[in-house]
Amino acid sequence: MSFRSGKTGSLTYKCCDGSPFAPDEHGFCSYGVEVGLIKTAAELADVVIAQINPKMPRALGDSFIHINKIDYIVEVDEEILELAQGSREVTPEMAETYRRIGENIASLIEDGSTLQLGIGVIPDNVLRYLGDKRDLGVHSETFSDGIIDLVERGIVTNSRKGIHDGKIIAGFVLGTRALYDFIDNNPLIEFHRQEYVNDPFIIAQNKKMVAINAAMEVDITGQVCSDSIGPKLYSGFGGQVDFIRGAARSEGGKPIIALASTAKNDTISKITTILKPGAGVTTNKADVHYVVTEYGIAQLWGRTIRERVKSLINIAHPKFRDELEAYAKSMKYI
Repeated sequence: MSFRSGKTGSLTYKCCDGSPFAPDEHGFCSYGVEVGLIKTAAELADVVIAQINPKMPRALGDSFIHINKIDYIVEVDEEILELAQGSREVTPEMAETYRRIGENIASLIEDGSTLQLGIGVIPDNVLRYLGDKRDLGVHSETFSDGIIDLVERGIVTNSRKGIHDGKIIAGFVLGTRALYDFIDNNPLIEFHRQEYVNDPFIIAQNKKMVAINAAMEVDITGQVCSDSIGPKLYSGFGGQVDFIRGAARSEGGKPIIALASTAKNDTISKITTILKPGAGVTTNKADVHYVVTEYGIAQLWGRTIRERVKSLINIAHPKFRDELEAYAKSMKYI
């Protein structure tokens, strides 16, 4: 674990190598960029070894450990891992696809909405289209550099959230040094353990909660797979179900599943007849409200199977729509 000590601590301790180390004036160290998982782990561990790094930002919120709870200290002075913005290489065609997905999602976001965005090409493109919004808030597992501009332009104010008004709530961040400098000692941002940030009943207390989560594939009935290609694990599904259900319970909330309509140069449809054999259902069709691709928005909540299937076929890539429709007819969905 890596921590940040205080800037003006009056209590002085010795590190393992005998060099002096000062926590803040009350004896506390900040967990820095990752609070969500580390805080609970540190509280449950039999032995706590803290790496103290002056380059770690001092995160605020439920994000501190007292020096008396640390068994061993190792002092370092090294740069923190950064996530370069815009580093993912995409073709011009895919860039346009993600741009259209971002624009479609942004059209669902109202003034006063609270956002769960995460990190990646889809959240980055959503942020591009929020310039005309007002009084947005953030309650998210994580966020990256894109939030900084919205805060500085007065678009993210967190003033109408309904819980933690005036605060961005997160479990961790990953971005560039600019992001780490932005969160450093910034009372706008509160970090909490993941059990709190991802609690659907906490999430639901945010008004107009908009949860934006990515998927690997969605079948034409609305089942969502987000973590595997067939039985082969591709990633974790993170807090998707927590935020989808939390947003669904929020006053005016909108749970959104987002994905490009195809993969591998338009040779594979990600709106599918059935999920690949062995694929896990991350979010079941009973929880799905909105599915967004570059071709539009399918609103599935409260719809009949016929309406759901037709809506999803309409946002599939045009080259696969006849195939999907033929399958739906053979199954008597439509």
